[in-house]
Amino acid sequence: MAIGPRLDLRHSQQLVMTPQLQQAIKLLALSNLELESYINGELERNPLLEAAGETPAEPGAFDAPEPADMPEAPPDDWTAPDPSGADQLIAAGGGDADAPLDVDHAAETFHHDCASDMPAPGTGGLDGSLSVAGPAVAGAGGGEDAESFDATLAAELSLHDTLLAQLAGMDSVQQIIARHIIDLIDESGYFTGDLNDIGARLQIPTADVEAVLKIVHTFEPTGVGARSLGECLALQAMEADRYDPAMAALLSNLDLLARGEMATLRRLCGVDAEDLADMIAELRGYNPKPGLAYGGERPQPIMPDIFVARTASGGWAVEINAATLPRLLVNRSYYAELSGAGGKAAKSFLSDCLQSANWLIKALDQRQRTIIKVATELVRQQEAFFLHGVQHLRPLNLRAIADAIGMHESTVSRVTSNKYLSCERGLFELKYFFTSAIQAADGGDAVSAEAVKTKIRELIDGERGGKILSDDKLVELLNAAGFDIARRTVAKYREAMGIGSSVERRRAAAIQSAAA
Repeated sequence: MAIGPRLDLRHSQQLVMTPQLQQAIKLLALSNLELESYINGELERNPLLEAAGETPAEPGAFDAPEPADMPEAPPDDWTAPDPSGADQLIAAGGGDADAPLDVDHAAETFHHDCASDMPAPGTGGLDGSLSVAGPAVAGAGGGEDAESFDATLAAELSLHDTLLAQLAGMDSVQQIIARHIIDLIDESGYFTGDLNDIGARLQIPTADVEAVLKIVHTFEPTGVGARSLGECLALQAMEADRYDPAMAALLSNLDLLARGEMATLRRLCGVDAEDLADMIAELRGYNPKPGLAYGGERPQPIMPDIFVARTASGGWAVEINAATLPRLLVNRSYYAELSGAGGKAAKSFLSDCLQSANWLIKALDQRQRTIIKVATELVRQQEAFFLHGVQHLRPLNLRAIADAIGMHESTVSRVTSNKYLSCERGLFELKYFFTSAIQAADGGDAVSAEAVKTKIRELIDGERGGKILSDDKLVELLNAAGFDIARRTVAKYREAMGIGSSVERRRAAAIQSAAA
């Protein structure tokens, strides 16, 4: 083989992750609220992007909608899904084309912004099939002047602030010690620090720190600052003037109460069965986590990404929730004005901004189409669930949806991540509908693992009169109901749902019976 320079011609294929493809993939995995934050960032970075309603539109400032850019309705026979998806977004090209997907947002098609705006029966949809709202649905439910529900909620005072507000009346040294103690109280109201450490840090005797802790024990809520469950309940018993030697003995032996050893407790407390039942009933009225009544962060409501409703014709209406998504437009008059007055660097910047804006709008439109397509097929596959409940949830995996709509499995995975579906049966994460299969005992169709969990919970909730079902008995009942399931699987599902064993449930029933 000769050694020397030469020219070779090679042919190869490779996947190039362009910035546009990366953007499309990123947008696909975002929830509506995350997407809103992303769009707000783009509005700040790109001067050509505007959210509809920000400023009055000048005549000719925005392009009129092009018929070719409007979403197409799904086929009636549902056998030939639209092949477009995130995988084809870049292959279609046109990122530099000056043709944004502007639509007529005042049209009647785009007035459904929240669950209360769901289409009334008989107002649309395909007979016996799924009706799909346009992917470019946008708007804000209730209008711009509508008051947000969150705005009506008063800000709650945190546990930390509540305790600090009760320091009045203490001298300056005690307040310093109390602040150190309060800083070490967790959200449940328990003191998690060490008195010796506080004393060493402040260079004071530990007895002084403990004296201040006793003062903190008198703060509201009652039981705050306790170092154990027994101490927390004891503080509440003292407040109720129920802390006698018998109650003290009971609180010192809560482990025996948890195991249901009533005879031993009666002997240690020196009371009869009736008095012990009264003491247990008293404990049930106390709060084991008093701090949770205060503060903490306000729980954030989950915003559904998709609405599903039954139509009068027997089909299903699937609609994107666009209440949290601003409508994006490209201000072309601004682009024309600046490009004509600026230099070469300004024109290059504006050109990049225009291309980026067009790509973002196309990617957002494609995202909506893809979500609608996946949700539509998901509703079709799990129609029995929407009609009859969780007992009829079918086993389903991502590949089944991907094969049905002609997309890659990874695309379906991104669509179903961090997305929620709202229907008549409640609010569900899209991942909820993908469950493993459990074989039927009679050799019929496999059932969903979620349906088996629901059946297990129903059987355990139906335990009455001390008749606690063991795992072996649950297996027997499930097999009789048509579920071919092993004992270890029943135990695994039971533990996953946070349900105790038969021994633990029997003890709890005995304690409840004694308290009654």
